[in-house]
Amino acid sequence: MSLRAKCAIAGLGQTRMGKNFDHPGPIGFAAEAVNLALDDAGLQRADLDGLLVNPGITWLNNPMASSSLQHAMGLGDLRLTATMNLGGGTAAAMIMHAAQAIDAGMAEVVACVFADAPLRAPSPNKGGDGGGSAAFYGFAQGLDAHYGLFGVNAHYAFVAQRHMYRYGTSNDHLGAVAVSERKWANLNPAAQFHDTPMSMADYHASRWVVEPFHLYDCCLVSNGGLAVIVTSAERAKNLKRPPVYILGMGQGHPGRDPLDTLVSGAPIAKETAFKMAGIKLTDVNFCELYDCYTFTVLVTLEDYGFCKKGEGGPFVASGAIGPGGSLPVNTGGGQLSSFYMWGMTPVGEAIVQIRGDGGRRQAPKHEVGLVSGNGGILATHSTLVLGSQP
Repeated sequence: MSLRAKCAIAGLGQTRMGKNFDHPGPIGFAAEAVNLALDDAGLQRADLDGLLVNPGITWLNNPMASSSLQHAMGLGDLRLTATMNLGGGTAAAMIMHAAQAIDAGMAEVVACVFADAPLRAPSPNKGGDGGGSAAFYGFAQGLDAHYGLFGVNAHYAFVAQRHMYRYGTSNDHLGAVAVSERKWANLNPAAQFHDTPMSMADYHASRWVVEPFHLYDCCLVSNGGLAVIVTSAERAKNLKRPPVYILGMGQGHPGRDPLDTLVSGAPIAKETAFKMAGIKLTDVNFCELYDCYTFTVLVTLEDYGFCKKGEGGPFVASGAIGPGGSLPVNTGGGQLSSFYMWGMTPVGEAIVQIRGDGGRRQAPKHEVGLVSGNGGILATHSTLVLGSQP
């Protein structure tokens, strides 16, 4: 039996993002985000009977993160809780788990939250900020590491180089993604780069991280938290804000070397999600895609079928994904120019768009939005189709 539109997102809570040092670690951000989401929905803590947590890198070694947050917030008598981690695919996967549990009668109101605090306040002894997923995953082992291939930046760069070799993708194509998302961020008051325009010349002038990635090819590092409240569609109708209906959902985990395939799990996840939602690609009004790198946007657009494999570069260079383009993508600035909350960044912006709360960055058509999350090196994928109508 289909879960189409049986559940909805009723609340969105987002803390201040970026160099934000006034919280007691990630649990503080998580608690604030959940409280904001409850208030947004017009609900109380006592209404919650489910809590799903995706811990960021600064509390990733806490296998009981959901229990820790429950105790920190004083939440009693929960019927559903879990700590989940599929990397950037987790946010949408948490929402799927919540919807399935609600439909099965295992819970009624579930909070899904991501929070992290990898940035440290500047210190006279330690210098400036530190951390980020690249630092966390910057392990150096074996022959590959001896030749410089270590950490998530280098592994993604290797796949991007392969795409360039095979299809003629260029840094101008990658730069088109970065510049487009910065234009969106300049329209978003909550974006970390709200006040900083970027030209293609600025992109090329930014320092190399690992070829072919410049600094502006790589996502931001942010302290903050973002939470959503999932409940039944029927209950959501009577709450404070308009329901954002979960029309379709799916996951895709290819289990193959992306260097060989240059394909993510998006085609698998799309098939399940689009079938459930009963939509075609042409029904999608806007996309919020996981963008740990500019290259990830390009390859994801190909894998969903918005352009043919190998044609992502010319597609983004055409201006299609920017403000005024035919397919608005990452309308808040994404993780490249707004803030990095793993898969919660695209989820949060999709909710803003479908509600019509985007202000200057509002997509003209926003009835159906596509949300994607990606984890590992194109290893995990999650898809949500969200809509304003059931």
